[in-house]
Amino acid sequence: MSSVTLGKKAPAFSLPATSGKTIALADLKGKNLVLYFYPKDSTPGCTTEGQEFRDHYDEFQKLNTEILGVSRDSLKSHENFKAKQAFPFELLSDSEETLCQLFDVIKEKNMYGKKVMGIERSTFLIDSKGILRAEWRKVKVAGHVDEVLNTVKALEQ
Repeated sequence: MSSVTLGKKAPAFSLPATSGKTIALADLKGKNLVLYFYPKDSTPGCTTEGQEFRDHYDEFQKLNTEILGVSRDSLKSHENFKAKQAFPFELLSDSEETLCQLFDVIKEKNMYGKKVMGIERSTFLIDSKGILRAEWRKVKVAGHVDEVLNTVKALEQ
């Protein structure tokens, strides 16, 4: 059951992140936040998505927007992924699926013919006042970051 609704305040959260940080939504007050959930570190789609956010990071920064990636991987896995890909943003470790449950991104998926529960690639845009302004579910990586960037630009006008 999702506790996020467009146009309403996003739920408060606090999770361990790369760079030895713990990041809470409250820490980002006054900034927009792109929160993107991805299935697994260092897999092809997740790597491409992260690289696209990395390559557009400066543009997001100019629009007063922070980016955070979230998966169930460990901090050690995240640190390796972040270092290898030179991500300028932090990755949150949600091994307990707390944030995943709040944003209702854990879905049944087919993995090589077996049904498994995993993260459905999803992105959420929270504005500088903590209000959920946009959500993308069942994300296809191609063109996604451009779409998110254009939505942030529209928000800032």
